[in-house]
Amino acid sequence: MPDPMTGTVRRAPVDAAQFRSLMTTHPAGVAVVTTAGPDGEPWGMTCSSVCSVSLLPPTLLVCLRTGSPTLASLLQRSAFAVNLLHEGAEATATLFASGAPDRFDRVEWVREPGTGVPQLVEDAHTVAHCQVGETLPVGDHIVVFGEVVDVATHATLPPRPLLYGMRRYWSLNDVPAPRAPGTSG
Repeated sequence: MPDPMTGTVRRAPVDAAQFRSLMTTHPAGVAVVTTAGPDGEPWGMTCSSVCSVSLLPPTLLVCLRTGSPTLASLLQRSAFAVNLLHEGAEATATLFASGAPDRFDRVEWVREPGTGVPQLVEDAHTVAHCQVGETLPVGDHIVVFGEVVDVATHATLPPRPLLYGMRRYWSLNDVPAPRAPGTSG
């Protein structure tokens, strides 16, 4: 039935497999979102749903699965870190995607002094420390808007980010350098 305001017909969404197939063709940077529970226990998960939202105030968003213990701790603490992984951190991305209970025992990390939120030391080229602004439930995820209160850089510039797309990890170094206009190869 057409929408009375727009005249358009509401259609059923594509199935999960089609959507997943679509999104695999859109490479994204890989991050590990970290936080600490009320007891100080570190929590974290791999996330490629990270996006800048605003410069004033500086805000980014992350999308985390509803029911995730990382999300629950993040909401209780109201603070989190977005650890942007470098090209050599594929093992860490895989580890934090696995949900292994000992993941923080297998990487080097420190606590941010103000909030106690863990940040990765060896595997992140840059870390954004955030305080929770707003949240928005969307399907089986919660969109968390984080106001960026500090940025820590751990790598020499330029950073070489880890990317995920086409069902594999890769980096820009895996892609041949573009040719200058007017040159042949």
